[in-house]
Amino acid sequence: MTPTLIIVPGLGDSGPGHWQTLWQHRFGAGRVQQDDPDHPLPEVWAARLHEVVGATPGELVLVAHSAGVATVAHWARLFGAEDRVRGALLVAPADPGQPGMADLHPELLALAPLPLEALPFPALLVYSENDPYCTPERAEALAGAWGASAVSAGEAGHINVDSGHGEWPDGEILLSEALHAWTPPAVVRF
Repeated sequence: MTPTLIIVPGLGDSGPGHWQTLWQHRFGAGRVQQDDPDHPLPEVWAARLHEVVGATPGELVLVAHSAGVATVAHWARLFGAEDRVRGALLVAPADPGQPGMADLHPELLALAPLPLEALPFPALLVYSENDPYCTPERAEALAGAWGASAVSAGEAGHINVDSGHGEWPDGEILLSEALHAWTPPAVVRF
């Protein structure tokens, strides 16, 4: 059985040309829609993710971008393990501790501090070498703390529409590979 993708957007709810929105339509994914997508509050955003997870049947895969990555980390800390979550694709995390964040997006400061406990499900963190919201070193440190695998997307900016990632076919490949890795082998009985 194929798991249901749950899209966890960051600031601004990932607009119509964003790869998350395109994936939602292409794959029939669920989506976390925050009441105020421009002002993240960890407890509020995590609670909305918890509502969506609870209302979506079957196995799930979380697909988070930017502040949505922080939402997944806060959700795991606040609500614990959810056995139906097979894994998470965490893309371009926004680090509220990044130098200059107060100038880039001061609203992201509300997400600090990021939880550093291991996630209760497998995860793949995809980061960029030139993301203004998170250094490669910090992305790798977050992946290590969360027990996630990490992969560089090269110089891909914030892996959003502004950096030329509408469809993002490389992301689909990464998701497919991660899903394959997270799928337990079939039991064969003789």
